[in-house]
Amino acid sequence: MFSMLTPGNGKAQAMNDPVMEFFMHMDPPTATYQEKKIAVGKNGKPYLYEPAEVKKARSKLESYLARYRPEVPYDCGVRLITKWLFPDSANKYPPGTYRLSPPDTDNLQKMLKDCMTRCGFWKDDSLVASEITEKFWNGNITGIWIRIEVL
Repeated sequence: MFSMLTPGNGKAQAMNDPVMEFFMHMDPPTATYQEKKIAVGKNGKPYLYEPAEVKKARSKLESYLARYRPEVPYDCGVRLITKWLFPDSANKYPPGTYRLSPPDTDNLQKMLKDCMTRCGFWKDDSLVASEITEKFWNGNITGIWIRIEVL
């Protein structure tokens, strides 16, 4: 189920390959865009900013994703399938147990899709017309498994 492609093996020519699949071995970030903060500027107007932990999460995702960037960005409808595998340092759950605690999958996906857009996976994340996202506790093997299918 979880492809263990190494960087480079996940490369796909989006125009030619209807499926791209790879696994990014990491401790997945748990900070999301939902955690943006509001501050008041010198002019008295409020503005949004990213806390350091959100910037760090975005940077981490982009650095891992860049290794798997397709040679040609997808320019058609795609399905994005992701499986987020989180560490369970306390060994409270059998590997593969669904994670029912925050962060929410929609918040995880928003940052991931934005990072994939910046890395050149597709022209715009609006091309993602179908999504399947799951999150699990998974002990020692942690990371994000990603599959992109042309619709």
